Amino acid sequence: MSARKTILVVDDNADILTVVSTILEKKGYDVECASNGPELFQLLEENKPALILLDIMLPQVDGLELLRQLKEDPKTSSIPVILLTAKGQYRDVLLGYKLGTDYYISKPFTGAQLINGVNLVLGNGHH
Repeated sequence: MSARKTILVVDDNADILTVVSTILEKKGYDVECASNGPELFQLLEENKPALILLDIMLPQVDGLELLRQLKEDPKTSSIPVILLTAKGQYRDVLLGYKLGTDYYISKPFTGAQLINGVNLVLGNGHH
């Protein structure tokens, strides 16, 4: 039995957390949700996910700042990150890549786009 991979989703919109969790759980992933930076880092204390889905538009500290913190900390720098961006945040996307994001998905996204992005980053089906 292969171990289920955990994906940590960070978004301050509860509806998006529900939708993303449902899509990922149907595909066999375990999902943990956080709605802000402190919750994210709290969860990371407890376990290390296979992937973090990180919304750029977050209260207090935005996703790009959280990405910077994740990539600067040796404990979390190896965890792949996919940024969730609203339309037109091209500057943020470019900055995200500079800061070390692995991929980005624009909102609104379909279930297929989400799964494709996750599979791409986690290398499911190709090496």
